[in-house]
Amino acid sequence: MTYTIVVATDLADDSLNVLRVQPDLTVKVIAPNLPEVLAALADADALIARDDVPVSAVMLDNAPNLKVVGRVGAALTGIDFEKATRRGVLLTHTPGTSAIAAAEHTIALMLGLSRRLNSLHESVKSGNWPYDRRRQAGLQLSGKTLGIIGLGKVGRAVAQRALAFGMTVLAFDPYLSEDQVEESRVFLVGLGELLTRSDIVSLHVPPTPETRGMVSAEFLQRMKAGARLINTAFGDLLDEVAVAEAVRSGRLGGLALDVYRQEPPVNSPLIGLENVLHTPHVAENTVEAAQDLSLQIVHQVIDALRGTDYRNVANLPFLPGMDYETIRPYLTLAERIGTLVQLLARHPVKRVAVEYRGEEVVGLVKPLTVALLKGMLAPILGPSVSYINAPMLAYERGIQVAQTKGLRVADYANLVSCQVTLEDGEEIVMAGTLLAQTEAHIVQINEYRMNFVPEGHLLVMGSYDQPGVIGRVGTLMAENAVNIASWFTGRAEPGGQTLTVLSLDQPMAEAVFQKLLALEFVRHAHQVHLG
Repeated sequence: MTYTIVVATDLADDSLNVLRVQPDLTVKVIAPNLPEVLAALADADALIARDDVPVSAVMLDNAPNLKVVGRVGAALTGIDFEKATRRGVLLTHTPGTSAIAAAEHTIALMLGLSRRLNSLHESVKSGNWPYDRRRQAGLQLSGKTLGIIGLGKVGRAVAQRALAFGMTVLAFDPYLSEDQVEESRVFLVGLGELLTRSDIVSLHVPPTPETRGMVSAEFLQRMKAGARLINTAFGDLLDEVAVAEAVRSGRLGGLALDVYRQEPPVNSPLIGLENVLHTPHVAENTVEAAQDLSLQIVHQVIDALRGTDYRNVANLPFLPGMDYETIRPYLTLAERIGTLVQLLARHPVKRVAVEYRGEEVVGLVKPLTVALLKGMLAPILGPSVSYINAPMLAYERGIQVAQTKGLRVADYANLVSCQVTLEDGEEIVMAGTLLAQTEAHIVQINEYRMNFVPEGHLLVMGSYDQPGVIGRVGTLMAENAVNIASWFTGRAEPGGQTLTVLSLDQPMAEAVFQKLLALEFVRHAHQVHLG
């Protein structure tokens, strides 16, 4: 089989040669203007472009054979993600490839901002010598506290370089545990603590619908007064109006930007402000980074077309290069654990601590945690909750997420478990596993050992351990034509409390459910439908 690849950007010569020597590829190199791209995509199997070529619904409709879009760089802005995914078009990009270049530029902006290099440069250029030493005095990085939001490849590279300057480095990343941070001098903290303690805050988070505008008036108010802000990640992270006001008021002591909501930033309220240092989206623009980006995207597109590997495919759930069919049962298990936790929660969730054990779940910390959050939030926020927005929705609701060890849960070879803390301090522990690597089972809820499949119509009932419970509940069901498919009861101790999960062929009518709640041995009861 042969494939046609449209290249609508500048790639390094070596990378273009890699494409041209492949016997099963035809390469079309064109300018990155929309009419030419649309015409070229009529018979194309793949497109390689940067974010100046939007992958819109119109483009996808004009590309019936399109199978892969290779985005040079990390950004996925301007892509109709939902339509591309629904069409089966793979979206592959190159996050972290230019991490060193971006990190070095972040440090350059940090130094430039702290030492007022733009002001000093203009002083010399305009003949103002000697300059105003007091007004233009700089600040040393040594001894200052840097807060890094997002400890991915770029964030880690920035941290390493900041430590060399003698800085204290704090980091916020809800998907990392302390034992995953290789550098012991980088301290994981909550976002609130990071903002209140940091002299400089640097943004290194991915662009999602939920992170757009995350630097809001409320975010800025939580920052240490006079702190500085650096953004070399994505322009949409900032509410530019709120940031401009913070600069003018002195709440922000300085701002350094390489990216903007609109590029070029002709209408940005940040242009022309004092104490703002600008560069024109060049953080990744080094000779070395350009070469690496080109080679990586070319090989990713080739492999995705041929079906040999799927590295950095953004719309394959979570893990490029991993077989989704293999991990999907675990995602379903985690999501249903989240739903059941929400069902049992009598107060809002404030903290989620997750623990995953076993070889099958190694490397699945982030996807399983996102799935669990999605399952937890969907019952209260509705169907708009997705794997993409669940983490930010949890953050907005003040839910802290962390990885932990040593939960007192059942011992299985592979286990997905969590401990959820509610607003009133109550805790809910839940654990599940897969049988035959496919069928989800909940094996523990709090102190109760269970074994039920979390699907279909379920009745979860807490009761007192006394004779007659099974008979009276069964009679109530029989009298109202509710068929019980399975019944699982766990108890902490004889004569104490029990937790029962019934699988029903159909849900109980509200009137029947109220009769159940009125039984003197029933402590609480909930109905839910899963999958």
